[in-house]
Amino acid sequence: MALHLTIHPDNPQVRLLKQAAQWISDGGLVAVPTDSSYAVAARLDDKDAADRLRRLRGLDERHHLTLLCRDLAEIGHFAKVDNRQYRLLKLATPGPWTFILEATREVPRRVSHPSRKTIGIRVPDHGVALALLEQVGSPLLSTTLIPKGEEDALNDPEEIGQRYAHELAAVIDAGACAQHPTTVIDLTGAEPAVLRRGRGDPASLGLG
Repeated sequence: MALHLTIHPDNPQVRLLKQAAQWISDGGLVAVPTDSSYAVAARLDDKDAADRLRRLRGLDERHHLTLLCRDLAEIGHFAKVDNRQYRLLKLATPGPWTFILEATREVPRRVSHPSRKTIGIRVPDHGVALALLEQVGSPLLSTTLIPKGEEDALNDPEEIGQRYAHELAAVIDAGACAQHPTTVIDLTGAEPAVLRRGRGDPASLGLG
């Protein structure tokens, strides 16, 4: 049964965040609020947790999973970023964006795209998500919490707890958040390519 952690959105209780971080460390999947929608997150170096995360969403290995990072410096540790890419990342983060970048050797092979060796990376603009990342001390492997066969992301922590009572270790309830997935931008080509339009407006980054 997924445990329900009610955390203040502006002043997150450190005690509860440490509890959630421990569940993740122990291999659990945790539903986390972000600035776009709820995501389900796992420890980066836990293969079993990554496999369960994919099964929960019904994703194959070719679907990009996303690293939730604390800041630009952490992005640079897990993705190869040139000057052009850095300028765009600096403009967009934190925010409701996921960027596809070439993964560094710090990213486990099973996590990156099997043929392209790329990874999705983002810095969420959400106090609770960032506070959890601080407690974990490293990026979290994540994906938007969209039920199998559906198109809309979930944003109601009560519904999430009921629907995934046996798949999740915990649901972090910081209230309802936005119900739009991130905008996904591929930065690995000669020019940025918008792969999915979500909450982030590409025009705000100078993209069509």
